[in-house]
Parts: sequence; structure tokens; C-alpha cells
Amino acid sequence: MTEKEIDLKDVLQLLLPTEIFEYFEIILIDTNEKEIHIYLDEINRPPEIYKKQELISKGFHKTSIVQDFPIRDKATYLHVKRRRWLVGSTGEVVSRDWNTVAKGTHLTKGFAIFLKGIFG
Repeated sequence: MTEKEIDLKDVLQLLLPTEIFEYFEIILIDTNEKEIHIYLDEINRPPEIYKKQELISKGFHKTSIVQDFPIRDKATYLHVKRRRWLVGSTGEVVSRDWNTVAKGTHLTKGFAIFLKGIFG
């Protein structure tokens, strides 16, 4: 077995939902003795369905806080800033559909399914 330099991103990919690394960049990780807060900004890559249209970046939506699986007995919170774009031809504001959050909750789908399995 050869040694490999440990990359923080490689470790985080084992722990966090996979969609995060496709659409978001990690801006900050803040920890204390009880919690881990991971701050994510969506990459400025418009949704594929709008690739043939002129889109103008219009900044971010309000930050959403989503709880994910605990890491080392610390509650883990993802602070997600999703982008929005203006469609030049229609004036419509659009965003990527990020469906990693369980409907009606502030939990990732994986964590919600896990909790449902335990508590019914």
C-alpha cells in the first residue's frame, strides 16, 4: 500500500452528501465542543435546462440551515447559500433544484431516513 497525502476534501466526501461537492464549495468550517457548522456557497454554474439562455447571476437566496448526520458525537449543520439567476429574455428568476433536503424538514434526506428507521 502506498501512502497518499490526506486531503480534507477527500475526508469530507466520505461524510457529507455527494451532491455538495458537485454544486457547492466549502467556504468555512466552524466547530465547537458540541457542533460542526459547514458553510457552503453554490458554484456559479447555472442549471443545465437553461444552458441555451442568457442568465445573469443575481447573487444568493437567504442561507438555509440543514442538519446532517452527527460527526463524532457533534451535531452537524450545513449552512447552504443557493444561487439565483435572472433569465435575460423573460425576466424570470431561477435556481437549481437541490433536493437533498427531506420534504417538510431541515434534515438531509439520508439523515431523515435514518431517524425514521430508528423512531418510526
